[in-house]
Amino acid sequence: MTEKKKKTSQVYTLVVQVGRKEDDGLPEGATSAALVCYAAGVDEAEAVRETVAILKQAGLAPLDVTGYGSAEDRKAEGQEIEPDEAELMDRAKRENAVIVAQMTPFYDDE
Repeated sequence: MTEKKKKTSQVYTLVVQVGRKEDDGLPEGATSAALVCYAAGVDEAEAVRETVAILKQAGLAPLDVTGYGSAEDRKAEGQEIEPDEAELMDRAKRENAVIVAQMTPFYDDE
């Protein structure tokens, strides 16, 4: 009998651009927004799928996702991860969740 190897979850840093949608909760006058998310997944593709699904459930309109790798990937590239960011990543992993850490609305300058 072969033993199935349990895939371990990692936390990935994603930036999701969202467009406008009725009742999306974005500030009045914003044309879109960027969300920094920490998402748990066995790989980045799963983290992206879960994040998009959760954001759609929340009434947002995801347009584009940029992945910045796992915490380990980022550390290997020499990036520093601040304690508050590390805490949110730990929470995402513990809860097998998607955490929206930051939202930056964008406005047209017209």
